[in-house]
Amino acid sequence: MQAAQGIPPAMTARILVVEDEAAIREMLRFALAREGFDVEEAGDAAQARECIARRPPDLVLLDWMLPGVSGLELVRRLRREESTRRLPVIMLTARTGEEHKVAGLELGADDYLTKPFSPRELVARIRAVLRRARPEAAETGPLEADGLVLDPLGHRVTCGGRPLRLGPTEYRLLRFFMSHPERVFSRAQLLDSVWGENVFIEERTVDVHIRRLRKALSASGHDRYVQTVRGAGYRFSTQV
Repeated sequence: MQAAQGIPPAMTARILVVEDEAAIREMLRFALAREGFDVEEAGDAAQARECIARRPPDLVLLDWMLPGVSGLELVRRLRREESTRRLPVIMLTARTGEEHKVAGLELGADDYLTKPFSPRELVARIRAVLRRARPEAAETGPLEADGLVLDPLGHRVTCGGRPLRLGPTEYRLLRFFMSHPERVFSRAQLLDSVWGENVFIEERTVDVHIRRLRKALSASGHDRYVQTVRGAGYRFSTQV
C-alpha cells in the first residue's frame, strides 16, 4: 500500500473520522486507507475526545451533525484547549448554506466539505490541509513589528512578552504577512501562499480568517496593521 502522496512512509498521516453513521464511517475508512492513511473512527464527540487524548491524530474529519455534542461545538472546544488548538479539522456536512460554512470556518475549522462528495476531492483536501499544517523550513528567525513578535521555531506569537492565542490558519496568515510587510496581496494570492496552490477553497474564506486574525490582535492594538486595500486585497503595515 502506498503512503499518502507528499507524506513520507514513516510519517503516514493519522486521520480521525468522527461520524455517527456507520456506513459513512466505513466508506471514509476504506477510501482513506486505500490512499495509505492511518484511520481511526469515532461515533460521537465523547469518543472523539478519547481518541484524541489517547493517540493524537494529524487531522480530524468531523461531521457537523453528531448526537449529543455537535461537530460545531466540538470544534469550539478543541480550539479553546492548548493541546488541540492547532489540530487540523475538516468539517463534513449536508448543509449547503453559506452561513453554515462561515460559522464552521469562524469557529476554527480549516476546511469544509459538503455531502455528497467524491473520495478524490476529500483526499485532495486532506492533503492540502496537511501541507499547510506542516512547519515551514525557511524563515526560522523571529519576526517583529512594533512589539508584536512571531517565533517560527517555538510556534508562538507574543506582544510585550504576553502570548497571543491564534488558530492555525491565523498563525500562518500572520507569519506570511509579517514575512512580506507593506506588500498588497489579493485574496487569490493569499490562498495560494497561505493555503497552498490548487486548493478547493473559496476566496471568501480569506475574509473570514482576516476577521479572526484582527480579533486576536485587537487586544494589543495590532489589528490595525492588517489593512484592507480597497479593490486590491490586504497588506500588513505598521504605517497606519
